[in-house]
Amino acid sequence: MLLTPYRVLDLTDQRGMLAGQILADLGADVIAIEPPDGSPARSVGPFAGDEPGPDRSLFWWAYARNKRGITCNLDHSDGQALIRQLAASADFILESDVPGEMARRGLGYDHLANGHEELIYTSISAFGQTGPKAAYEATDLILMAAGGPLILSGGAGESPVRVSVPQAWSHASGEAAIAAMVALRARSNNGRGQHVDISAQQSVAAATMSANLAASIGAAETARVAGGMAVGPFTGKLIWEVADGYISLTFLFGSGIGPFSQRLFNWMYDEGECTIEDRDLDWIGLGGEFISGARPLSEWDRLMDVVGAFLKQRTRAELFEQAQSRSLLIVPVTTVDEVANFDQFEARDFWREHEMPGWPDPVRFPGPFVKLSDNEIEYRRRAPTLGEHNAEVYAELGLDQDALNDLRERGVI
Repeated sequence: MLLTPYRVLDLTDQRGMLAGQILADLGADVIAIEPPDGSPARSVGPFAGDEPGPDRSLFWWAYARNKRGITCNLDHSDGQALIRQLAASADFILESDVPGEMARRGLGYDHLANGHEELIYTSISAFGQTGPKAAYEATDLILMAAGGPLILSGGAGESPVRVSVPQAWSHASGEAAIAAMVALRARSNNGRGQHVDISAQQSVAAATMSANLAASIGAAETARVAGGMAVGPFTGKLIWEVADGYISLTFLFGSGIGPFSQRLFNWMYDEGECTIEDRDLDWIGLGGEFISGARPLSEWDRLMDVVGAFLKQRTRAELFEQAQSRSLLIVPVTTVDEVANFDQFEARDFWREHEMPGWPDPVRFPGPFVKLSDNEIEYRRRAPTLGEHNAEVYAELGLDQDALNDLRERGVI
């Protein structure tokens, strides 16, 4: 495994757990450190069997895989002493607390790197460790709004809408893992670690890519068109309803897309579902006719209605089959259940099964995020139960069971 020699102390909650998961998947010994009453991530649903519980959170199951798990009260002086001892042998620290909180506990970068210059300390926060908003907290919705992507989500002329699956902290956590490995590479050159500062706002702002570039040079900004696209005065659909769900169809004119639209109308004419006049439109130059006024824009709306009526009479499978044989820009919109049973994943041996405590049957998990020809990634551990590895990890500090019992009674672990 690529990172087998390295140890990570993962002090993150649900805002940063993906970073540790990536490093764990790559082979690092990642120790997830939770408060004695459990990480807030354990209360994030959905839950196995729809029954909330600290060891039934599917979020925890997903993001704590491949990690060992211990408990420690970071607000207790003895807990802070334990973290300092563990940090002395760690290569990485990951944390996602409000900026300044770790330093207040004596667990900031300057504290833990003192005498341990090789330490790579990665902080994941809403707005970064510095600046006027550094101490602000933020939900996924706030970050998507502050970073820009929210303005692109929703229907034209309507209020922006949130993405149903939170994205902002995942962007930040993914970049945190990458940045930590960049710092590791730098350490191999100069022998020194460093403090990695990840701003979730900056992460999601970077994800808007060309939208940010357009604003900076005064070009037309991207507009939101739910399930569609906007090109000059034209709006088009990208998501279309069909007989058994939805498909993605790119339907437009011009030299890039026009030939595909021509082939679509050829098929529609063969099926008797469009006129010969519509079939024989100049699908390359049609946009120029609309812009010049030679053809009213209402004709574009009518053509979309013709296409929509055709699609509603057909299933996703039929449309996808025809798309491949006729070279059309059509792909089915699959459900989560269909993804879970997709034959492509089966062919690539994507899924992994683990026995989960309190659950009768093996649970199938998504597999490695990448295939490497020389370094296979495997899920070595299921997500830990609360404090599952306390005895194992704290034994490395010389603590026996009597010492652990004392720490537990005093609320330290």
